[in-house]
Amino acid sequence: MVRISGLASGMDIDELVKSMMQAERVPLDKLTQKKQYSEWQRDDYRSMNTALSELDTLIRDGIGKQSSFIKKKVTVSNPDAVSVKNVNSTSDFSGNIKVNGLAKAATMTSTEKSAVTDPKKKLSELGITTPQDITILTINKDGGFDTEVKDGATVEKPYTLTLNADDTLESVINKINANSGVTLFFDETYQKFSITAKNTGDAKDRPEIELGGTGDFFNVLKMSSNNEGAGGSKGENASIVYNGLEISRPSNTFQINGAEITVKQKTTDTVTFSSTADVDAILDTITQFVNKYNEAIKKVQDKTGEAKYRSFTPLTSEQKKAMTEDEVKLWEEKAKSGTLKSDSTLKSLLTTMRSSLYTSVDGITGKNNLSSLGITTTKNYLEGGKLTIDEDKLRAAISEDPNAIYDMFMANGAEKSDKGLARRLRDDIESSMKAITEKAGKAGYVNNNFTIGKLVDGLDKKISTFEAKLTKLESRYYNQFTAMEKAIQKANSQSASLASYFS
Repeated sequence: MVRISGLASGMDIDELVKSMMQAERVPLDKLTQKKQYSEWQRDDYRSMNTALSELDTLIRDGIGKQSSFIKKKVTVSNPDAVSVKNVNSTSDFSGNIKVNGLAKAATMTSTEKSAVTDPKKKLSELGITTPQDITILTINKDGGFDTEVKDGATVEKPYTLTLNADDTLESVINKINANSGVTLFFDETYQKFSITAKNTGDAKDRPEIELGGTGDFFNVLKMSSNNEGAGGSKGENASIVYNGLEISRPSNTFQINGAEITVKQKTTDTVTFSSTADVDAILDTITQFVNKYNEAIKKVQDKTGEAKYRSFTPLTSEQKKAMTEDEVKLWEEKAKSGTLKSDSTLKSLLTTMRSSLYTSVDGITGKNNLSSLGITTTKNYLEGGKLTIDEDKLRAAISEDPNAIYDMFMANGAEKSDKGLARRLRDDIESSMKAITEKAGKAGYVNNNFTIGKLVDGLDKKISTFEAKLTKLESRYYNQFTAMEKAIQKANSQSASLASYFS
């Protein structure tokens, strides 16, 4: 129906309908505000889970790993000749090394000048006109050769490459260097090629590099079939005397008793080395945990203790239009405050986390609580259990026995009292994060998979239904005013006719 303005009645119909609808929209505004508040609450829950997840990750990658507590400082008498670092030794170590020889890689060079002048030329220009396969078998890092099972038998596994006439020599070199166990190089000045094994070592009774295939590619390069032929040199093992024991290895880097030793040059004198706990590194790991824990509990405490301003409800779109940007910002700061005030899940988490950290660990010897490390809570009760570190006491504890500290954090007993402090804490975090996720979900979650999401979906349905109701009501009001206008117009017309009749 066409709407008629209030020309006949003299009334502003649009303003009248708007005024009448404003009162009718109040329930809809309340639904919209409730939805907005629920979404704020959801987001705040998720921010709590983010803080807890960050703490959990730092525990897992820091004090939750034994490698964090076996870090060593190693002193070597001749670091130019030998380097030593700890890999997985839980105890301090020491020893002496004499380097009799370094490991070397096998090499091959062209036996004579090749006909190749430009590596960018196609293989067809070098006489390779049909497809052919080349193979390269080379020593691996363990001093042996890679194998595979074929037809039930274990056979050696060379690198295989199919060459085509349109390939350039440069592209073939790049493929070999990227995927095989050798490095191939072309010297344009001398028109010669060299091949070097990527792994060092002596294969003893056989060559370290063996070249093969179905064509004559390596003949074009003027290469022998292996590094024991013309133009080749054998690989060599590293030879050392370690604590009086003669040792030969294919690599210059090897592990002995949890330490990684790298020999860099021959020595005439014995090189000594010894390790101590890397107190600074371990201290830093523990300090990072304490700082992250303090940060997490502060976020939770601040949010659960936030003031709730009940008179500051989420603004409607109409209310925002009537306010400046700064006014909206200040209003919403108060409206968003207190979404998680005194939340039972979060308050319970704080209590549980404090208990988990402050209760001694049963079933372990030595240090079994934080205070024995110099880690205690601040005296200010308003800080809610914030941890503080006595660095001198912690350094002394680390120097004394870093492994005992790891046990205190990560002991894995059957009962909670027997579990390490960090393990307990991770259990607490996991449990609380699960409960929060059930309430607020995660990014990407479908709404019907968590409580607040279901509430929001329900509100959306109510909002949609109410909006449809308001649309019908608004149309009814306009219809009524339109009918009134028509009646007035008709009456005015009749009055005008009568007046003209008697005039």
